[in-house]
Amino acid sequence: MAFKIYKEAAFVDFLNKNAGKGSHLVVVVLWESRKPMKDEKIADKTGLKVTEVRTILNRLHYRGIANYEKERNEKSGWYNYSWFIDKKKLIGLIIEELCETADKLEKEKTIKENYTIFVCKQGCSEIPFEIAAEYNFRCPECGRDMNCINPKKLKNEIRKKVISIKKQIEALKKA
Repeated sequence: MAFKIYKEAAFVDFLNKNAGKGSHLVVVVLWESRKPMKDEKIADKTGLKVTEVRTILNRLHYRGIANYEKERNEKSGWYNYSWFIDKKKLIGLIIEELCETADKLEKEKTIKENYTIFVCKQGCSEIPFEIAAEYNFRCPECGRDMNCINPKKLKNEIRKKVISIKKQIEALKKA
C-alpha cells in the first residue's frame, strides 16, 4: 500500500486550522486528481455545498496552496475555474509550522528546566516559584492551592512531543 501523506495527523490539523472544516476532503480530492477540477465537481465528490468548496478553495488560494486555471466560456461569457493543489507548497507550509512548534517546545523545555514550576489542580496557571510565592502558592485565577510539577516528568513529556513532531517532519519530507 502506498504512503498516503494526507492521512497524517499534521496534514489534517494544518488544513483544518488554516482552511476550515471540510478542507481536508477538498484537498484529498484534488490531491488524487490527475488534472485540475471545477468546484462543482469537487463538491460532488466531497458531498459539500459548492459555496463551502469555494470558500475553502479561496482560503487555500490565499495561502498559495490551491491555484486555478481560468477559461472563458464562449457561449455564456462566464469564466470557468479549474483548481489544483500545489503539493510542494502545502508540504513546505506544514513542515514550517511543525518546525516552529518544535522550537517553541524546546524553548518551553529550557524554561521549565531552569525554574521550579507550580500549577493549580484545575490547571489554570503554570507559574515559576518566585511568582507562586508572591501569591502564597495559591492560583491567581481560581484561588486553589498550587503544587510543584515534577520537572523530569515534564521534560520527558516535552521531549516525546518533539520526537513525534520530528518524525512527522521526516515523513513529510519523504513525500
